[in-house]
Amino acid sequence: MVRRSIPGLSSAHGALSGGMLAIGAALVIGLLSLTAIVRDLDGRSFDYLSTIDPALPEQPGITLIAIDEPSMDAIGMQWPWPRSQHAELIRQLRDAGTKAIAFDIVFAEPTDPEQDQAFANAMGPDIILATDESLIERPYGSTLVRTEPLPALVEAGAQMGVASLSMDGDGVLRNMPRYRDGFMATLLETITGEVVTEKQLLRRIQHFGPAGSYPTISYYQALNPETYLPPGYLKDQIVMVGFALQANAEVGAGGVDAFETAYTLRSGQLTPGIEVQATIFDNLRTGLSIGQSPPWLSLVLIVLAAAFALVVSRPRAPLKKALLLSATVLGIVTTGWLMLRFGRFWISPVAPSAALILGVAAIATRDFAKEQRRRREVQNAFGQYLAPEMVQKIADDPSLLNLGGESRELTILFSDIRGFTSISEAMSHDPQGLTRMINAILTPLSNIILRHGGTIDKYMGDCVMAFWNAPLDDPDHGLHALEAAREMLEEMDQINRDIQAMLPDGANIPVIRMGIGVNTGTCVVGNMGSDRRFDYSVLGDAVNLASRLEGQCKEQGVDILVGQATVNAASSLTFRKVADIQVKGRSATEPTYTLAAQS
Repeated sequence: MVRRSIPGLSSAHGALSGGMLAIGAALVIGLLSLTAIVRDLDGRSFDYLSTIDPALPEQPGITLIAIDEPSMDAIGMQWPWPRSQHAELIRQLRDAGTKAIAFDIVFAEPTDPEQDQAFANAMGPDIILATDESLIERPYGSTLVRTEPLPALVEAGAQMGVASLSMDGDGVLRNMPRYRDGFMATLLETITGEVVTEKQLLRRIQHFGPAGSYPTISYYQALNPETYLPPGYLKDQIVMVGFALQANAEVGAGGVDAFETAYTLRSGQLTPGIEVQATIFDNLRTGLSIGQSPPWLSLVLIVLAAAFALVVSRPRAPLKKALLLSATVLGIVTTGWLMLRFGRFWISPVAPSAALILGVAAIATRDFAKEQRRRREVQNAFGQYLAPEMVQKIADDPSLLNLGGESRELTILFSDIRGFTSISEAMSHDPQGLTRMINAILTPLSNIILRHGGTIDKYMGDCVMAFWNAPLDDPDHGLHALEAAREMLEEMDQINRDIQAMLPDGANIPVIRMGIGVNTGTCVVGNMGSDRRFDYSVLGDAVNLASRLEGQCKEQGVDILVGQATVNAASSLTFRKVADIQVKGRSATEPTYTLAAQS
């Protein structure tokens, strides 16, 4: 039977279980956020969001001089080139009016002494050379190796800075290099005198575009700017020399000095190292780098998102719940992008969104299990005395039920088999056969009641009690009860034939008949019984009168007696008044009717 729940207790229990599920979702996502999988997802979300309408510097801070395939063709040599060639490049760039020249190349090994000396003679405070720092892992331990330019170059006045870059676990470059003497930090200090702080380095890189976003000229063009470049093109420019080979552009090529950046997710292309360095320089110069949220803030957001799953889970309709969930996740992602775009602060939406989705999924799973359990309870409770389509209707919409007890107008029917005592005596030696026989009588009668929308209250031996207009509303309950009564009487001929076929040989019993009492009135209907066992039943004076009417059928010589209220409720039928009867417990007489014979 469907148990009546206490609303306050039920809602409190639901809120408690929902809260526990939300806490569980927060714990699961909090632990998962420490794994490489979630960190990679965080990185991919940063790549995507940071490249949507990114903040851009007013002007690129660096012009790139690319050591590329056209330059190799023009110079007629493969790399490495004589260092006197670089000295000539420096002379041409200075003559063109450049402010500073950075080489994203580590000149650590000596070559021809004359070539090295020519290059050293070109050094000065406007030259910044790259230094490399790498961690070499060996079975016995790790070794940090720093590779610096030739001492003669530094002694000749050149500046140097560490150009090494650190990629995330998925191989994408997202974070600023952490070196206080970094390559671009040294360049910025050389140009502006501004010393880069550690706070500026503990941030993420805002990439400004895919490969090719910075103004770039080929090395051979810079060797002869008067021929290949517009007048004054390099005046007051900061330039950087480095590799930008097309052979290194594809991600799968694994090229030298080319990196996966945030834009690789969209373009599928690697970005040359000199362009990455130029991006780092502009991040430092313009303050467009992106701050990172501390771990505790991420955990707080995970908890808040998991808690908000309780709100998202409130709509009962799956479509509304899905739309609210989608809107909330979109809101989290949008907020993350707004913080990144205008607040220059990165809060990953991955973990909060995952906590929200997991929380909603957990609560939805709980609700689904409760729904299935409730459906089973409805099936078990009403399946025996309601038509299947009515049971399904209740299962689909529990709000149709009020099992706690209510007063409402019902039509009650009592039916009793006359002559069943003779059957019991004839079958006294065969109790199993008697059971089959009573089932053969009650089954078709019950089917008729259910077919007309009635609720079977109980069986009392060979008597059936049923009512209409509960648990589901039935505006024509009086009419439907009488139609069922009429069909039940019509079924008696077939029932008698079936019984005769079941009797043992030699048994002779009279034809059985049925008396039916039908009455309409206000009753109390709901779950009735003890805390351990109860039934969905009705109580009221109208019930007692219906029982009395059924008992008067034999005395009045009719098969059905109908109360006045039922006659009033079924005005479309024709009745014949039988008598005014005295009902036990009442001082006034009760008019009774029977259905008029159909013409």
